[in-house]
Order: sequence, then structure tokens, then C-alpha cells
Amino acid sequence: MAGTREPAGARAAGRPPRALDATTRALDERFGTTSFAKKALRKAFPDHWSFLVGEIAMYSFVIILLTGVYLTLFFKPSMHEVVYDGSYTKLRGVEMSEAYASTLKISFDVRGGLLVRQIHHWSTLIFMAAILVHLLRNFFTGAFRKPRELNWIIGVLMFVLVMFNGLFGYSLPDDLLSGTGLRILEGATASIPLVGSYLVMFLFGGEFPGNDIIPRLYVIHVLLIPGLLAALIPLHAVVLTWRQTHTQFPGKGSTNSTVRGYPFFPVFIGKTSALFLWIAGVTTLLAAFVQINPVWLFGPYDPGAISAGSQPDWYMGWLEGALRVMPGWEITAWGHTLSLNVVLPVLGVPGLLFTGLAAYPWIERWVTGDHQIHHLLDRPRDVPARTGVGAGGVVFYGMLWLAGGNDVLAHKFDVSLFWTTWFFRFAVVLGPVLAYIVAYRICVGLQRRDLGLVTHGLETGIIRQSPDGRFSEVERHLSDEEIAAITDPRPAPAVPLDVPPPRDDVESPEARRPLRRVRAALNRRFRADLASVPERAPELEEAKPPVERETTPI
Repeated sequence: MAGTREPAGARAAGRPPRALDATTRALDERFGTTSFAKKALRKAFPDHWSFLVGEIAMYSFVIILLTGVYLTLFFKPSMHEVVYDGSYTKLRGVEMSEAYASTLKISFDVRGGLLVRQIHHWSTLIFMAAILVHLLRNFFTGAFRKPRELNWIIGVLMFVLVMFNGLFGYSLPDDLLSGTGLRILEGATASIPLVGSYLVMFLFGGEFPGNDIIPRLYVIHVLLIPGLLAALIPLHAVVLTWRQTHTQFPGKGSTNSTVRGYPFFPVFIGKTSALFLWIAGVTTLLAAFVQINPVWLFGPYDPGAISAGSQPDWYMGWLEGALRVMPGWEITAWGHTLSLNVVLPVLGVPGLLFTGLAAYPWIERWVTGDHQIHHLLDRPRDVPARTGVGAGGVVFYGMLWLAGGNDVLAHKFDVSLFWTTWFFRFAVVLGPVLAYIVAYRICVGLQRRDLGLVTHGLETGIIRQSPDGRFSEVERHLSDEEIAAITDPRPAPAVPLDVPPPRDDVESPEARRPLRRVRAALNRRFRADLASVPERAPELEEAKPPVERETTPI
């Protein structure tokens, strides 16, 4: 029996081109890409603005890489002395390093060089700010909890790497400002007990400033740390995120086992592509119209000169502030002097901050006894203790950052530098405590406001007078969707870990352990004002028109 031949046009319309089909089949046979692609394209992404902060960091890193490659074509990482003879007439005839001369060449003689330099610098600042905000968002919402502890560790590590890579990057031009920063780095390295002097000789290739520091920083800045970041960012942003369920805020349709959002393709891919273009555009506009790091105004580095009011980039300001507020304490023992005024700010403060950040998921788990898997985020107001701790950390960081400009503040406000220094010495200790108390009370107040919204409704501001002369306020009852973030059930962030009570006037063995008693006390403090899911009043269960509630009789 003769068969019918399928029209060529129909076959072409129903099947992809032969070359594309063969390539897809070959990739799938070797790597299993088809099943992954189908799953990836259907993956739901929550639609909340705070999730975009991490993407801002990722796209800023892409811009940093692109502009950095362009700059490496013209920058010369050498400390060999040359006489400048370029376009910037005010420095002609001045001896300087090849690094500084090539930076001037990029700024004044390379077409688009200054724009690319400033895009590179602004992208770094945006990258650091986005990482910091993303880190805070994850902390305040509890996104670091099981099963995302590894993602949290990677985020903290990237913050440290980017911070130091930024320091090394703005040290490369070898101008007076960056040289002052390197001098501080040399002093901090030399203060490390036992090995400090050896590290200085290894890093600088001899006595400061040496001849090797710029080439070595260049290798670290363009090769080592970017290579680590290029491995960590996909692991943090893509691999682990794709293997795990996305976190989301509580609300209508959001539970600990489901994700409410839009598919990766075409909705999310369209939004994230537009976001990349916005980031690139805003960064370019900043670079075009807002000057940053004008190295030609500082001149080449001279170990015998220093500029007044010199400030590092904002992300290093807190370390500068720690050095400025630390008293001049020293310990001399067995013929050796330990400079605490340098060691504590350089090693103690960063060690305390970053070790505390990295270990916090396990510290909170030890305090709360919570071993559940959490895909549903906490609203900061619902966990006042954690929010207070985070606010205290932010104030601690902020006070150190402000202290890094205590000389500028003293000059601008016409106050004594002595008093600004002592103010920040007290502020870095008392400020976090005050911030914890204030943030805690604000969270409790917001919880009470939520309870009022559930039990009474939203105040409309309309006051009516009844025939008997009483005044009442009209309140609008909220729908289930509007109060879902308050009333929907969610996993508890902590479980009771109280010390067992005495039996027959005999104290429990666990109660005799100091660490167990400390854990129980911290657990009670953490659970003290946790938000509970309120029950809606029976009269509000059904949809009703606005009602009047009596407020004040006359």
C-alpha cells in the first residue's frame, strides 16, 4: 500500500533544523542537558525586589571583569622610575613609577581610558555595596539557616575577598593616596607578632616601599582573587541556588514546601536582562559625570610626604576608623614589644566581625535548638532578638566607618580632633547596645500593630457621630490575602531549651553545667517576643463592609 509523503514545509515547521537537532542530541547524550534545561526553564523565582540585590552584585562583577581586561592592555605594573612626558602638563618632568605614568596615560592619552577607569572604580563600589546589602538581607530574614549554611559562608568569603581586592586595586596606580594606604598596610603587617617583619620583607621585596609590591599586587588583583571569585560566584548564585528551593517571604500561597513566583523563562530572564542593562547604564552615567579617584591631583607617591584628609574607599573606612580610635597600648615582654594599638584593630576587629558572621548560623542554631529546614523567610519584626543583634552589628560597623573620617569631621564641624576621637571610642561600645534596644522595641511595636490589623482592621481616619452622641471610627477589615504574611503558619524559629526543674529538692545534673545554663538563658531571651500567628476574630472571618468601632464617648 502506498503511503503519503509529509509535505516538506510541514516537516520544517514541526521540527528544528537538522544541525541544531543533532547538536542538541549530542549534548544530551553526553551531559544530560535536556532534562536539566527543561527543569531550569520551569524553575519558579519569587518576585520580590530584595532578591535583585544579589543580581546587582553579579552584574557589577561582570562589568568589573570587562573593564579590567581593557585596563590591563595599557597598565604597566612596574615601580621602575621614569620621567613623565605625557599630556598632563602639570606633572611633566616629574620622576614617577611606570605604574603611575601608565595610569596617567590611560586617563589622558588612551581613547575612552578615563571613562573605563571610572566605570571600573564605580562598579567596584557598587559591587561591594550590593554584597553588603545582600548579606544584611539574608541575615535579617534568616536566609542563612538550614540548608543554606554553605551559601552563607561563601557570601562572607566573597565579601572579604572583594574588600581586599578593592584595596589592592586602588593601590596599583602608585599615587600619593594609594601609597599612604600601602604604608598603613606595611605597618599593620609588621605589627603581627613573630612573623610580621618576615611578611613585610616577602610582600614588599625589601624595606618599604621596595620594588616588588606593585607587580605582586597586580598578580593578586587581576589573576588570583578574580579567579577565586569567578569560581565562587557561580557556585553561590547558580549551582546551589538551582539545587535548592528558593526562599520567599510569607504571604498568600507561600509555604515552607512550595514556591510562589514566575518561571525562569521567559519572565525572569527578561527581568534580569533588563536589570543588567540598567546597572550598566547607571554605572556608565556615574563614571561620565561623577569624578572618582583623580590620581593626577595627588601626584606620585613619595615616602616622605603625606596628604591631609586622605581617606580610603568607603568599604575600607571601618578598618581605618578602628586604627584611629584605638588607644596607644603596648606590651613589652622578654625583649619584644607588642603594639596592641595596631594588632587589635587590624587582626582583632576584623577577626571578631568576620568570624562572628561566618559562625552565626551555628551560633543561632545552638541558641534556638532549631534544626528544621527553612525555605520560608522571617520578617525582621517577627524575630526581635536577631534583628537587634543585626542592628547592633550595623551600628558597630557604621561607627568605625565614621571614625575613619574623624579628622574631616573635626575640620568641617570645627570641633577638637581629641573630642571626636573620644566620642567614637565610646560610640563603638555603647552604640551597638543602644541599637539593639531600639531595634528590639521597634520590632515589638510593629508586631502589636500587626495584631491590631488582624483583630480590628485598618483605620480609615473617618470619625462618625451616632444619634446618641457617641463618636466612632470607621475601620476597614482586611482580606485574607492582605494579612496572609501575619496569619499564615510558618516553622517556629526556636524551640524551648529550658533547664529541667529540681526534683525532690535535688538539682538536675544539666542545671549544674554553666554552659547549659547560659544556653537556656539565651534561648529564653531569643524566644521572649517571637511573633506568634494570631487568630482572626470570629466576626472578621467573613467579608464584611467597613464597620464602626466606638472610640470616645462624649
